[in-house]
Amino acid sequence: MCGITGTFAFTDAGRASLASLQASTDAIVSRGPDSQGHFVYDRCGLGFRRLAILDLTADGNQPMTDEAGRYTIVFNGEIFNFRELRQKLMKKGYRFHSQTDTEVILQLYISEGRGFLKKLNGFFGLAIYDKEEDSLFIARDRMGEKPLLVYRDEDKLLFASEMKSLLALGIPRKLDYVSLSHYLQLNYIPGPATIFKGVKKLLPGHYLYIKGKKIVRKRWYKIPYDPKKVQKNKLSYEQQQTKLVELLDEATSRRMVADVPLGAFLSGGIDSSVIVALASRHTQHLNTFSIGYRDEPFFDETKYAKLVADKYKTNHTVFSLTNQDLYDHIFDVLNYIDEPFADSSALAVYILSKRTREQVTVALSGDGADEMFAGYNKHMGELQVRQGGFKAEAVTGLNLLWDVLPKSRNSFFGNRIRQFQRFSRGMLSGPKDRYWDWASFVNEKDARNLLSVDARKKVGKKLAEKRRRDILENLHAEGDLNEVLLTDMQLVLPYDMLTKVDMMSMANSLEVRPPFLDPNVVNFAFSLPVESKIDAKMKKRLVQDAFRPMLPEELYKRPKQGFEVPLLKWFRNELRPLITDDLLSDAFVEAQGVFDVDAIRKLKEQLFSRNPGDVHARIWALVVFQHWWKKWMM
Repeated sequence: MCGITGTFAFTDAGRASLASLQASTDAIVSRGPDSQGHFVYDRCGLGFRRLAILDLTADGNQPMTDEAGRYTIVFNGEIFNFRELRQKLMKKGYRFHSQTDTEVILQLYISEGRGFLKKLNGFFGLAIYDKEEDSLFIARDRMGEKPLLVYRDEDKLLFASEMKSLLALGIPRKLDYVSLSHYLQLNYIPGPATIFKGVKKLLPGHYLYIKGKKIVRKRWYKIPYDPKKVQKNKLSYEQQQTKLVELLDEATSRRMVADVPLGAFLSGGIDSSVIVALASRHTQHLNTFSIGYRDEPFFDETKYAKLVADKYKTNHTVFSLTNQDLYDHIFDVLNYIDEPFADSSALAVYILSKRTREQVTVALSGDGADEMFAGYNKHMGELQVRQGGFKAEAVTGLNLLWDVLPKSRNSFFGNRIRQFQRFSRGMLSGPKDRYWDWASFVNEKDARNLLSVDARKKVGKKLAEKRRRDILENLHAEGDLNEVLLTDMQLVLPYDMLTKVDMMSMANSLEVRPPFLDPNVVNFAFSLPVESKIDAKMKKRLVQDAFRPMLPEELYKRPKQGFEVPLLKWFRNELRPLITDDLLSDAFVEAQGVFDVDAIRKLKEQLFSRNPGDVHARIWALVVFQHWWKKWMM
């Protein structure tokens, strides 16, 4: 696993960015602590950091240039079918000087041009410079497992795996207030936007081709969802189960190729348990890792993870954490974040990655299954809204009650009230508004009211609505739940779930590989009708039924369990000075000019009241932003 960065100058003034290439590479050292490399030719500079996963020959390092000296590549990721592709190229007469997937990618580009991307099975961000054409080609993987950021002005184009690399290259630090508004609603920033004006996330499944000052942007992969074909799917439900097991087994096997210690996350949920069951077919005594919460038994799932570990005789390690363990790593996480990101479960992923990295370099995960196969409570809610009926109408009829009862994610009763209230609102909305509401922690009006008067004026309503419209383009009143899942794959998965895992694992130099996101599995998932994925009794139906013979029955006798970091306790105790005297103090907020002092003061009053509700989630988003602001904007 690696990190990449680079610059492509349009003018003499733009060439000045080449001098910062080393600093830009140094900024992402955790992505590649084993080695680094640079390439500079005329207007183009490429930088690279490497974390050794496969045993490379002496000439397998990056940047890598072809034998003729024309093409040079930097590549971040893993291509799992590179050996098959290599054999096909060798039959065509291509010669190789290393055993790396990097050289295969380079030779494929030389052989087939930009269309070669469709042959890759893996995840990546890459850049290839063509010296003869004086052109640059930049591409990102299908699902967005690996990040790739791009900045362009009149003088240059810059790209990098992380924002801190772009900052080292000297990008202007101009806040995008539409992005800030969406961040306050969602707790993350949807692509292609970022927190900075002028910086864009290259969208998953897209590439850029730059020649001169002309930039061609193209979508090279789109999830092949066709509702008409889905309805004509001829596979029986039993055949679908067999096919899913076959495809996911192949995907898992492909992702187990490594010359370093490999393991798997094992949460105790269905998805990670499935991956462990399949991985155990291909190795003896797989290393598995779970995280437990000693002080928060409501969220602890380690007993279920142990059932799976015992069944498959894995080398199982449980990291049993106290709240103090979590608290001790808060500032490690905050200091690593270079774009505001407030999914608080990132803290647990950070610690899991850190502890796991002490024993292995690569870990398999169950990420992606919920988004493809309808595993979230909101998916059941969406199904119930669309089906209607007495129960749905009864929940809506008690709207006033849900408004006054206490709501919290940290208890079973409080969480149910919160869910009933959100469901009730959703019943009264169309599919686009309902999706956005259920994806958000804060509605648009309340998010704007947190901003100062001057900041509100900078949130362009037309631009905000356009971005929202683009995100929700696949949702239609006459569509079905597959459209919701497709939207999850293009919003929640790349900008929340995968961002969290990539960022926290890379902070600890750990590579995470999710077999569910193999393109063959994804394409198959979106060829299936909704009823194969969810019905009135079961979420993620196909996954649960297909793998039931492989998993302990106890896993099926409990509700899906998430995790909530005990923020409320911290804010009222250990972190109280950070809120009252530092990041959210009246003096700092007023001097900063981004937020409304009175609005922030009211949130603090609610936080320390007898009925705080879920205000701590909103406070956390503000704390993350303020810490980011002090680190990168002051």
